[in-house]
Amino acid sequence: MNPTRRTVLKTSSALGLLVACGLVTSQQALAATGREGFSAKTLADALAAVGGTPADSKDIVITSPDIAENGAVVPVGVASNIPGTSEIYFFVEKNPNPLAAMFRIPEGTNAAVQSRLKMGQSTNVVAVVKTADGKLYSATKETKVTLGGCGG
Repeated sequence: MNPTRRTVLKTSSALGLLVACGLVTSQQALAATGREGFSAKTLADALAAVGGTPADSKDIVITSPDIAENGAVVPVGVASNIPGTSEIYFFVEKNPNPLAAMFRIPEGTNAAVQSRLKMGQSTNVVAVVKTADGKLYSATKETKVTLGGCGG
């Protein structure tokens, strides 16, 4: 990977701001850099980067609109009822970079997260949950987009 100057500046500025605001510790910021899953171009490659192919689970609930009017800001939430949930990943299947977000869940907390994602077209949102013992589980929900958010 050969990062451009612009990429380095954007990444370091964003991480510096998160650390300065106290939202992320410096150790977490350093751990977040270099995640190859975020640069993956296919869903299969992104899943491989986070640990492999997950098993389907009904204990993961995805909350997203059936039809999103603006693909630039689609609200998505995930709640996991799987014991020992340690990480939650959001994938947008048809985006140029499918891995859209990653959240670390501290032990003993409610495993529910929300974000706003960009979607260039109607696609599946895949939520993947990683447990403390490294097992992966997933759920999928289709969201139709009427106005694209990735340059559309």
